[in-house]
Amino acid sequence: MPLQDHFHPPLSLRRHWHAFHNAWSTYIASALNQQLPPGYFAEPNVQFGIEIDVGTFEEANRKPDADSPVGVEAGWIPPAPMLTVPLPLAGDIVEIGVFHTEEGPTLVGAVELVSPSNKDRPEHSEAFVSKCVSYLQQGIGLVIVDVVTDRRANMHMALLARLAADAADLNPPDLYAVSYRPVAAVGEVDQAQMKIWRQPLAVGHPLGIVPLWLRGGPCLRLDLDATYERTCQEQRVQANGM
Repeated sequence: MPLQDHFHPPLSLRRHWHAFHNAWSTYIASALNQQLPPGYFAEPNVQFGIEIDVGTFEEANRKPDADSPVGVEAGWIPPAPMLTVPLPLAGDIVEIGVFHTEEGPTLVGAVELVSPSNKDRPEHSEAFVSKCVSYLQQGIGLVIVDVVTDRRANMHMALLARLAADAADLNPPDLYAVSYRPVAAVGEVDQAQMKIWRQPLAVGHPLGIVPLWLRGGPCLRLDLDATYERTCQEQRVQANGM
């Protein structure tokens, strides 16, 4: 199934990209669960329009009255903060987590589907990259998939710049799937490394297959083409964008 442009007409006028991403993440998780050995599971995590619940925060800090629950000290008001700084939020989250259950659900691999909000402003891109860096520094295998055609920011290049200023990826594509495998240092003189597999993507062409390396576990075959085709079929999106 060739990749279609979900962010420009005609398809963007006929289908909601966020509904497609939501469904795609579900089918990716389903495909991974068919490969995973006992003790592992994959599940999607999709959150659109992330924001802090200001109403709940204000209610929690409201001055107690006669109806306040037991245990709230009457008349207590928190002091003013010593410092207020900007907080970059990640924007939309569309990801699939792979967990190992030996000691409770522990994240060992992740697939991140880039959304337009991750690329629409520098602070959103910075938050997205920070989350990915955190995964990699914990040894968690990661795949980033970017099929967003109406934004130009490149999460892969920003990630490389954060982790290794001298790393070069010549002629990076606008659309891509990139697999990252953190490898721990073996000896005292060795240094931890990150191995990278990059698959260029293009509208009108199949998406292909990339590896998803799990921390301390197997490598999974992430068939983006098959899961994308299933999503198109289930969402009734034909090859011509109808």
